[in-house]
Amino acid sequence: MTPELSSRPRLAPGCRLNDKTQPSRILLMPEKALRLNGPSLEIVERCDGTRTVREIISELQTIYSKAEPQKVEEDILGYLARLHDSKALEFISGQTGRSANAE
Repeated sequence: MTPELSSRPRLAPGCRLNDKTQPSRILLMPEKALRLNGPSLEIVERCDGTRTVREIISELQTIYSKAEPQKVEEDILGYLARLHDSKALEFISGQTGRSANAE
């Protein structure tokens, strides 16, 4: 599933990031956890349901300006798709405001 650029990703119900005061950030999911750092943390922290996929890509292209912009976009789209496939992320449709998780 490739996310639509106008959709707004957010953590799925039952998923959350651990407290910022902890030494490392962990995405807590039902029955599993994923340690986040670097770009993966940058991506997940922006999946708050307010930013669109396009906005997340743009922000990270600015942060990682030495990288090829197309590569940054491909990597983000791939990572968002993997998080969605593992049921850690859902996408809110940019036009209807409804969750787009029927995949």
